Amino acid sequence: MARRGITVEEVVNMMFDDEVPILDFSSESESDSDDDLIPQLVEEVLVPIPQDEVPPVNELGWQFANSDHRPCDFVFEASGSGVQPELPSTVTEYDCFKLFISDELVGHVVEETNTFAEELKQRSEAGKMERWVGTTVAEFFTFIATVLIMAVVRKKSLKEYWTTNCMYQTPFFKTLFSQDRFLLIMRALHFINNTTMNRLDPLAKIRPILSSLTLKFREVFVPFKNLCIDESLLLWKGRLAFRQYIPSKRHRFGIKFFILCDVLTGYVQDLVIYTGSTTDIVNIDGLGVSGSVVVNMLKPYLEKGHALFTDNWYSSPTLFLYLMKHRTGACGTVRAKRKGMPEFRKKMKKDEVEMKCAGPLLAVKWHDKRDVHVLSTISSASMADSGKVDFNTGEHKMKPSCVLDYNKNMGAVDRFDMRNSFVECTRKTMKWYKKIFFHLVDCAIHNAYIVHQQVTGQVIRPQAFRENLVQQLLEHHHTPRNAPTGGRPSLDTPLRLKARHFPSEVPQTAAQGNSTRRHCRVCLHSSRRPRQRKLTRFFCAPCDTALCAVPCFEEFHTLKNY
Repeated sequence: MARRGITVEEVVNMMFDDEVPILDFSSESESDSDDDLIPQLVEEVLVPIPQDEVPPVNELGWQFANSDHRPCDFVFEASGSGVQPELPSTVTEYDCFKLFISDELVGHVVEETNTFAEELKQRSEAGKMERWVGTTVAEFFTFIATVLIMAVVRKKSLKEYWTTNCMYQTPFFKTLFSQDRFLLIMRALHFINNTTMNRLDPLAKIRPILSSLTLKFREVFVPFKNLCIDESLLLWKGRLAFRQYIPSKRHRFGIKFFILCDVLTGYVQDLVIYTGSTTDIVNIDGLGVSGSVVVNMLKPYLEKGHALFTDNWYSSPTLFLYLMKHRTGACGTVRAKRKGMPEFRKKMKKDEVEMKCAGPLLAVKWHDKRDVHVLSTISSASMADSGKVDFNTGEHKMKPSCVLDYNKNMGAVDRFDMRNSFVECTRKTMKWYKKIFFHLVDCAIHNAYIVHQQVTGQVIRPQAFRENLVQQLLEHHHTPRNAPTGGRPSLDTPLRLKARHFPSEVPQTAAQGNSTRRHCRVCLHSSRRPRQRKLTRFFCAPCDTALCAVPCFEEFHTLKNY
């Protein structure tokens, strides 16, 4: 008995009819991925994912597409999109930042940091932790501001920010923290009580921060119609059970994030850290790992008419039909051998295209420099002007409409990574959860930048936004430090044997008044005569060095080894 192709109406009815028998896609051979997900026991309550039937893809009647092909046109209500809190047009960078990094969140970090510091003090090798004094919310905001400045002023190690070498010292950091205090806070930085955390959770060390920020991301901003999901890799080469190797990424080794972005603004709507079989997602039968990631991240936005753009790791006919059933369009590159994909011609010449459809579902093979496969439920089966001109023929280059849609809307995650790469505050640390924390702070600042831009209408550089934020953080939370006393002497300036130098009187202090004196540098460190601690009231202002008028001032500025 000969098979007959099903009609477009039958495909649509099959996808949207609740009476169709449920098919079993639970076996490994039916999944789009070789990995099986085990739902993780997480502290937050997950919104239930609809476990309804996944449309069958084996019975799709693929036909050659023509101008009669009709993509999905779901109605999207954009009036509720954008920033949700009522903010004045004069909102500051500090106010936008506090939408995500609140006093309550910082208070939790301060409490856990102080608790962990007390644990460190009890250890035999406590060292400088013996001098630990509990930190406060105000001091921790100053700590964050200091880390943000370090993202702009790059140095090889943290200790170099407090160097006394005059060639590359930065005195501003000494006005915020002493070196020992900053390093103690960095060492004691902690986010959860070790005695009460869930040890089955691989992200337990960072779970409170991750849960709080992802919830804030969703609450503060409602996305516009177009969304995209892509991977991001945070560099990490240390030992870690869920470290990933992705050769196509710049860092290759690191912690993988799944990121959901709003295409119009670039706002990071949600993120999930990939931890293997314990990733924070609920497995959807028949969709595999990649499809389950998409559905879990889209769960608050299903049934609202959104359009999703993905790459070929996520795209499949099964997933796109599932999304279409929940009033969500999709477009993305796809692997040619995905289950349910139609057969195309093997060899094609440059710019040749073949389109096939099954109802609103459109599959396209287009040969550019290589074969490109695209799957879409929101694009027409037509060619469109790409806006480029062929150099040889002078004719306008034509591309499939779905390819143009994909190129226009896919890339928000990559732009987020690129923007952060210039000013990211993540630093090399011994603990992976600290690096994730600083990366999450970068994400919060990125979203605060988007919110500030949406509310005020001002377009400023991301680095200028961070500079304003640091200044406002210090104005609100920093208490000026007393002038440091003692410490390491400053190193020789390379200009002490050059230029013009004249003796000046040492500036008076409130304590000593007219009797203000400083120790002579030459008398204290001389290699030509016995050393002695001699006070003088003269110094060289350009060198900031106290010197006896005779003969030390002359020796210091004329002898290499005085």
